[in-house]
Amino acid sequence: MITKQQVLEAQTEWGSGVVKIGSLKDSRQECESFANDFLNSLYAFDKGLVLFKPTKCAVEQFRPQKLQALSYFIAGADRACQEDTGFAIAPWTNVRFENSEIILEEDRAIAMGNYFFTALDGSEVKVEYTFGYKLFSGELKIDLHHSSFPYTPPIDV
Repeated sequence: MITKQQVLEAQTEWGSGVVKIGSLKDSRQECESFANDFLNSLYAFDKGLVLFKPTKCAVEQFRPQKLQALSYFIAGADRACQEDTGFAIAPWTNVRFENSEIILEEDRAIAMGNYFFTALDGSEVKVEYTFGYKLFSGELKIDLHHSSFPYTPPIDV
């Protein structure tokens, strides 16, 4: 049975990884290497289908392949999706999760809530997320990643 603690640890590791990617942005080779390891370690791209819908995408909203996820996180001249600017190389100084709820099952967990990305100036960006986790040989991997900005109602004039 997956535990809440395992999910919380996976979230902490994900947030720390995003911060680390940004800290490496001036060393492209090291940044690419770490981002590849990040995706291999935390996502289930090598196990089967991953439903990946990142926040800042409009043209290629859905990214079921690892190279598309890598493109989203670090962009670069050889990026897989031309609209990508490198979300994780912003850089961010902190990522914190606020879970609304977590569903725990034998080999699957789903967490939903908000996560907050702290910019260099200390401001925070709030993003809504749903992550699905699956247990593979004792390792928790993300196979569902959906995030979006909160709804902003139209302003009446």
